[in-house]
Amino acid sequence: MFKRILIANRGEIACRIIKTARRMGIETVSVYSEADRDALHVEMADEAVLIGPPPAAESYLLIDRIVDACRKTGAEAVHPGYGFLSEREAFPKALADAGIVFIGPNPGAIAAMGDKIESKKAAAKAKVSTVPGFLGVIEDDQHAVRIADEIGYPVMIKASAGGGGKGMRIAHSRAEVAEGFNLAKAEAKASFGDDRVFVEKFIVDPRHIEIQVLGDKHGNVVYLGERECSIQRRNQKVIEEAPSPLLDEATRRSMGEQAVALAKAVNYDSAGTVEFVAGQDKSFYFLEMNTRLQVEHPVTELVTGIDLVEQMIRVAAGEKLALAQKDITLTGWAVESRVYAEDPFRNFLPSIGRLVKYQPPAESTADGITIRNDTGVQEGGEISMFYDPMIAKLVTHGPSRAAAIEAQSQALDAFYVDGIRHNIPFLSALMSHRRWREGRLSTGFIAEEFPDGFTGQVPEGEIGRRLAAVAAAVDHVYGERKRQISGQMIGRPVRREQRRAVWLDREEIGLDIARDGDEAIVIRFVGADGALESPHTVVSAWTPGKPVWFGTVDGTSVVAQIRPTSNGIRIAHQGCEVLANVFTETEAEAARLMPLENKADTGKKLLCPMPGLVVSIAVTEGQEVKAGEALAVVEAMKMQNVLRAERDGTVKKIHAAPGATLAVDALILEFA
Repeated sequence: MFKRILIANRGEIACRIIKTARRMGIETVSVYSEADRDALHVEMADEAVLIGPPPAAESYLLIDRIVDACRKTGAEAVHPGYGFLSEREAFPKALADAGIVFIGPNPGAIAAMGDKIESKKAAAKAKVSTVPGFLGVIEDDQHAVRIADEIGYPVMIKASAGGGGKGMRIAHSRAEVAEGFNLAKAEAKASFGDDRVFVEKFIVDPRHIEIQVLGDKHGNVVYLGERECSIQRRNQKVIEEAPSPLLDEATRRSMGEQAVALAKAVNYDSAGTVEFVAGQDKSFYFLEMNTRLQVEHPVTELVTGIDLVEQMIRVAAGEKLALAQKDITLTGWAVESRVYAEDPFRNFLPSIGRLVKYQPPAESTADGITIRNDTGVQEGGEISMFYDPMIAKLVTHGPSRAAAIEAQSQALDAFYVDGIRHNIPFLSALMSHRRWREGRLSTGFIAEEFPDGFTGQVPEGEIGRRLAAVAAAVDHVYGERKRQISGQMIGRPVRREQRRAVWLDREEIGLDIARDGDEAIVIRFVGADGALESPHTVVSAWTPGKPVWFGTVDGTSVVAQIRPTSNGIRIAHQGCEVLANVFTETEAEAARLMPLENKADTGKKLLCPMPGLVVSIAVTEGQEVKAGEALAVVEAMKMQNVLRAERDGTVKKIHAAPGATLAVDALILEFA
């Protein structure tokens, strides 16, 4: 076994690999760019080596820097994680030339499967079901249009060397093919250094299901069940689960056997993933094979009990798989949410900055529920514009799908982040979505259920009352603390009913509140007729200063994030994020007279929605544009974002030029 390995990656995957290596008694070496000098993976490793400036092309993507770091530190092997150099055929070859072991598949398997065009040819030869498409060289956008016309719409335009949703577009018309082809090529070139793309038929109402395979260097290959990754936005996975609610045992076996056949055909000898697009009728077609560890591997680990990183290390060291297919069983259900530094209220645009507060839910295993948080950041750290915006992967496991989802929902509500915007409100809303809970999934789920983007859950009905109860209880505890400090209250709190008006973003809910013991508070809502309803008991040990409220309302567990403001409490719970004001009757009377605050009109300006690089400006001064027309392309965190006109108008003045680096809300252009 290796004594020391180097991790050629950063962030959460580097930290995750270090944890397994540490448990195996293997020393670790981290590499880092100047932007990651104070990163968590640098702190966790036994040794760390600086390999260059912030841009990945000048640090993490330089093979010679990684090889040199191995020589300096005596690392015997390299784990590439995912992304960066993990699927570059040249990387394991360079390592082998230097006498260093690559903890991943052999170069031949990477060459055969890493190129999506060649992998489809190999899959067809191995008698794996494949999607109709054109796998040859596409000359230009007009050639792509002709191909799409022949295949039939909709089509998928996809980077040959792509992954993670980069260089991928769905097109429903000729115009979308022409635009998507050029954008996909540009993204592919920027992300992978390879601008080749291919076109294939897009399966309507599809589901994304993938099979985890594991092979060794002695010809053994097994499959470890499936993961469903249908909840996607812009072709990038948001939520993953294992197993899939779609599959039965016969379909699972058929997919698994095809995946193993393909892996054996290319002499695959590590952990890898064979991805399929599946119809609602359980038909399935090969998409691609990822010759690396997947982002979503934790859900497979939790349902199988197998540490995939450990298996990769053992296989690379020459060991035979200790597992036969009959030994692999799936137990319970696991759900993973990807926590990103992006603003769901602004069309999921990237958010960068310092993590002023970072308090993830505690990792634990109790009462049949496991909570796991794979993260690569810590409080005080910085989210950089140079890399993927992932903060963490929150994973829960339970005896059933419903139990895993409920555990995920509560864990998300307990995940407290300040200093940047993040997608936790959106993830939390997804967990409570009826269609998600029923397992009626497709890759179009988010587009179909949130066609106008995410604006947050409306705090109405049961959730509204729950938030009102929590807000009133928090305000009551604040009031008791103030009276204790001022000397107005001596000893234990006493029961005293008080009428309050709770405003949730100006929606008023009346209630009476009274203390009932050390941790219990009794709340009675005011009904439509003005009479008090039956009492509700709120129990919590929460004290001022704690960012997360844990407690129960009528015995039901409730978790909410608490952010005091100058004039209220901002509460986040199950996708609702509201400002709660708790007023006395006199205060409420005055508040009702206050006018609504008018927001500034920015309709005549195009502002940069995220920090990023201006790739292109698509209009000129004096040009008339129509609603939906492209105005500019801004690149941030390896993604190119097309900014479009919200309404018809005439361009008055352009303030930004291609190549400019802009801050959030920087002015790009004005309309007349």
